[in-house]
Amino acid sequence: MSLALERLVAGTPIPFAGNRVTVVSPELAARFQPGDHLLVEQVSGELLLIPVADQQAATLAIARAESAFRAMSAVSDDAISEFFEHFAQRLEDPQCWALIASANRADIERAKTRGRSTTRLLADERMRSDMIAGLRSWRDASASRGKVISSVEHDGWTVEQVVAPLGIVAFVFEGRPNVFADAAGVLRTGNTAVLRIGSDALGTAQAIVTHALNPALEAAGLPAGAVSLVESVNHAAGWAMFADRRLSLAVARGSGRAVSQLGSIAQQAGTAVSLHGTGGAWLVAEHDADAGRFAAVVRNSLDRKVCNTLNVCLIHRDRAADLVPLFLDALKQAGLARGQGCKLHIVAGSETYLPSDWQTASVEVCRPEGYRTEPLAEPLAQEQLGKEWEWEETPEVSLNIIDDLDSGIALFNHYSPQFTVSLISENAATQERFYNAVNAPFVGDGITRWVDGQYALNKPELGLSNWESGRLFARSAILSGDGVFTIRSRMRQTDLSVKR
Repeated sequence: MSLALERLVAGTPIPFAGNRVTVVSPELAARFQPGDHLLVEQVSGELLLIPVADQQAATLAIARAESAFRAMSAVSDDAISEFFEHFAQRLEDPQCWALIASANRADIERAKTRGRSTTRLLADERMRSDMIAGLRSWRDASASRGKVISSVEHDGWTVEQVVAPLGIVAFVFEGRPNVFADAAGVLRTGNTAVLRIGSDALGTAQAIVTHALNPALEAAGLPAGAVSLVESVNHAAGWAMFADRRLSLAVARGSGRAVSQLGSIAQQAGTAVSLHGTGGAWLVAEHDADAGRFAAVVRNSLDRKVCNTLNVCLIHRDRAADLVPLFLDALKQAGLARGQGCKLHIVAGSETYLPSDWQTASVEVCRPEGYRTEPLAEPLAQEQLGKEWEWEETPEVSLNIIDDLDSGIALFNHYSPQFTVSLISENAATQERFYNAVNAPFVGDGITRWVDGQYALNKPELGLSNWESGRLFARSAILSGDGVFTIRSRMRQTDLSVKR
């Protein structure tokens, strides 16, 4: 017989991960109220308290998405196309966008007062344009529900493999309002979505829902709740959402511990996950690297800070004398383009290749809390190569000089987030060896900034996954709306004498 948890007692041991134990703290015991939920994260043993209000917010949003999913079976593909067009038109409408932009400005001001980064929060004209283009790409995408992808003929009967909707897709994402347009892509294949956005962008999200998303659903005749927003600013609402067994897929966008924690919660519930953990792209310059190509790739991979921005550069020692100055100049130019300086982290032992003025100069670095005077170049321990520099306006990158390509491959596979990497080499055989040896889903020979579903594949991405937790089963690391489906088997019998 199961009983509801009514209270927590400080010092109570809680087993996790099979043979480990964590203990209820006095602070946690004091916070717990009847009706609250307690999760034990099985990787770290962290005890996660979900207040009843956050549990209810997540449960309500998922219930709406569940009801909408059942109704989607009767919705035509043409109606889904109409939804994307109506959504795009609402974002194009100047009055509608003015309301969204006003909410976004308020979010940005609140974030600034809290010392929070706002580089990804701004809903500017570029983001607006990308959202509209993404929605119209889903409008024009081929419908795949009911598509027969294979058929096996038997004597008197046939078995078809048929594309079918997966179910409810949950998203937790950082303060990037364009994710709404990306996430709506799951409707193309008949799924529904439930989303939780960070507190910094909640006002913008609510404005998009009120003034664009919900009117588009209604105009197209799609069920209310087909895309639902969890009305809570608390991380606990995300935990509650990912712990719900009604989900078919859990997508977490962001970086660091929060994403891996959410993934662990969903996996404990038996839900498939798509996780984007630590970002930051790597670039390797081989001994035969073309200098002009190298300089252009560095400069064009540092235009702004997102997950695929250049974060670590490895240069072959034989080419350090001529490539390091080109690298430093490209880094400096990236800063000047933003009216800023730049910031370098250099692995101990590689600093001898820096000009003396770089070793002694200081720079004004834009941080979330404001500008700070810091050394232009700082030493970095090799084991810190995987650190992603979340810069605001001042381009920031790490540099290391390597003895050969094999050591560069080893450093990437050991220290990087195993996300994206480019090799500058003129040798096709070297490029092939590199591609086969590095454990990354995204490998190139040029700019790192190509890693984006809409930019690379002309499909808005739901999420980018790296391989921190192992490779993904039967799909690309770019998750897009038309990739969220399952396969059902359908038998058609023509001969009634068939029996086993």
